[in-house]
Amino acid sequence: MTAPLPPTKDRLDPGEHRSWGRSCREACPRRAHAVWELTDGRDPVAILSAQAADRLQFLVPIRNARMLANPFAFYRGSAAVMARDLAQTSSSGMQVQLCGDAHLSNFGVFGSPERALVFDCNDFDETHRGPWEWDLKRLAVSAVLLGRHRGWTQRSQRELARIVGASYRLSMADFASKGRLAVWYSRLTDDVILDLARDPDNRATVERQLRKARLNDVSRAIAKYTEVVDGRRRFVHQPPLIMRLDEALPLDAASAAHQMVVELFGEYLASLPSYLRVLIGGYELVDVALKVVGVGSVGTRCFIALLKGRDDDDLLILQVKEADRSVLEAHTQPSEFANQGERVVVGQHLMQAATDQLLGWSRVADNDYYVRQFRDMKGSVNLDRITEKMAGAYLAMCAWTLARAHARSGSRIAIAAYLGKGTNFDAAVVEFSLSYAEQVARDHERYAAAASDGRIEVAASGY
Repeated sequence: MTAPLPPTKDRLDPGEHRSWGRSCREACPRRAHAVWELTDGRDPVAILSAQAADRLQFLVPIRNARMLANPFAFYRGSAAVMARDLAQTSSSGMQVQLCGDAHLSNFGVFGSPERALVFDCNDFDETHRGPWEWDLKRLAVSAVLLGRHRGWTQRSQRELARIVGASYRLSMADFASKGRLAVWYSRLTDDVILDLARDPDNRATVERQLRKARLNDVSRAIAKYTEVVDGRRRFVHQPPLIMRLDEALPLDAASAAHQMVVELFGEYLASLPSYLRVLIGGYELVDVALKVVGVGSVGTRCFIALLKGRDDDDLLILQVKEADRSVLEAHTQPSEFANQGERVVVGQHLMQAATDQLLGWSRVADNDYYVRQFRDMKGSVNLDRITEKMAGAYLAMCAWTLARAHARSGSRIAIAAYLGKGTNFDAAVVEFSLSYAEQVARDHERYAAAASDGRIEVAASGY
């Protein structure tokens, strides 16, 4: 049964939004979200290998090594596989701006332009418009996989998935009762996070994480990643994770790569508001290095650029990251953006409550890029040490954040009406998450078998 289309009026009154949301239950009952069944012979190894074909091939074995560590790590890097699978599942038909890769490792704290710490989603490489359920299911499955990774009981895994579904549903209902500006300005700041951590042990842990994030700024990055040689500040060569161009590449290739980044900055500046061009225009580009980042992103062209202002005490590091087409695009509709870096930047602005003001985009040598500050008061939860109790609170914050992000770009009233006040949807999310976590485990086994028989190359451990 086809999902009902939204009414054609430019602006709907709340009653029309609610009617639309409830009508979507007929085409897609909430219990339908419980179903996961692989109906064909799709090959996760082939999907991921195709994705890596245009990447820097000498880095792809590092990506494979990181994904092979365990099913939870494999899941982090296999958004392309899940995007294909989610397209086979039931959908209410209501669309929002999606993160596209909303697993729980892609949330954390960072510095707002006002220098406050805020909690939000922090990875938008795959952002694209699509069904709101896709983000939520990816988050809920990551909750189950965390529980499996940590050896927690299936009862605990079910509870974590239930928290994701219930928190999203209740949060969306709250946003549905608010005006557009109130939703737009809603955010989780450090003081709000501390208020939520009522347990003394949890509060102490949160306070430590927030202090650590405040110190994780450009000064610490300069101390960690740069050195002074012959009176000139430059990046430290730490292959294969950080590679100076002049040491990793032949002279001609290194010069060409450096010139490419120089050219890239011209279009990047043009993507910024005029007042920020004055700020960035006062810096000089002094060094560039290749940087390996993340799990699924390994192999993409990613640079860090060292910029100097007045003197060696006035430094800035920007990350220049390649942006390919979203893994969601093949399963939804074409992107409206010719430049994939612009897609990432616009999606991030749509979904985040407070966004890096230096965020911009560029294109050079037929590759699209986006540019952002590097290590700007970023902090994340240590998932290898988090307790079950803290995991539940953390996932509730992630689900609230996801609901807020979706409410900014979609019909929050219609989604809330679809979800309703009961727990039918929460229960469906639990069943889907448990089933799909088993699928991830099977896919991880196939990936390990591909490594064993030489179908994929794997780097030495330690990366």
